[in-house]
Amino acid sequence: MFSCNTSTSGQSTFLLTGFPGLEASHHWISIPINLLCVISILGNSIILFLIRTDTALHEPMYIFLSMLAASDLGLCASTFPTMMRLFWLGARELPFDLCAAQTFFIHAFTYVESGVLLAMAFDRFVAIRDPLHYATILTCSATAKVGTAILVRAVLLNLPGPILLQHLLFPQISVLSHCYCLHCDLVGLACSDTQINSLVGLVSILFSLCLDSSLIMLSYALILRTVLGIASPGEQLKALNTCVSHLCIVLIFYLPKLGLSVLHRVEKHSYPSLAVIMANLHFLVPPFMNPIVYSIKSRQIRYSLLKCLQQKRIDAF
Repeated sequence: MFSCNTSTSGQSTFLLTGFPGLEASHHWISIPINLLCVISILGNSIILFLIRTDTALHEPMYIFLSMLAASDLGLCASTFPTMMRLFWLGARELPFDLCAAQTFFIHAFTYVESGVLLAMAFDRFVAIRDPLHYATILTCSATAKVGTAILVRAVLLNLPGPILLQHLLFPQISVLSHCYCLHCDLVGLACSDTQINSLVGLVSILFSLCLDSSLIMLSYALILRTVLGIASPGEQLKALNTCVSHLCIVLIFYLPKLGLSVLHRVEKHSYPSLAVIMANLHFLVPPFMNPIVYSIKSRQIRYSLLKCLQQKRIDAF
């Protein structure tokens, strides 16, 4: 336990936590984490490149996918350097300013990804419910406005958090629970009144992850209702198949969050290493799995990738 002996947050130092009890194995543990991050960066970069260069992919669904890939890259950039400093160099210290900035970017990119998943659910609903007017409803202009709204919402919801943290009192040395800085973790370490900070964090979550997940479930309920109204079983299967990729990504994004939330409320302190593993999966698995899921399930993405590889082979000869 550390006592509060500093008057400003800027004087505080925060210590990152790796895997409790496994400090001697951090180098080995970092190997799969390194592989996950490298594959995530490579996979999402390829998705962005394909969508940018292939005009056949300049459709709302793939534009939303490019937004998802960009948010995944941002999430990797926000967490990967800090984790590698901790595991490879044993550098646990982070100044307050860097910790607050990391908090903002981690949560902002998470909210962007959640918003994009909601937009993709709406895209699938429109494509199934009203395919004849799909192109007129989701135009390039409408897609750009949705993307801008998602980004603005993420910034507005997360900007108050780091600003309010500057007015809290922290111990001179504070030990964090994870390999990076999270808003709830910092608020829990403060020595002064945190009611406003907790309220801001709650409002932020309610108007992002909770709202988005509820609307995604509503979208799929409406999609299922529409599909069941189709007479032909073959057409029903075809319509549902267009949602498989997105549904897989939604589950990959939200299930680790649900598992981490349950673990925090049950026996987090009894299984500290499990809590850290769940927290890392919470941020590392979605960026890793999203390109793989869409590469496997999307014929257009596979075709574009093969066409690009064939062109590179021709150019090489």
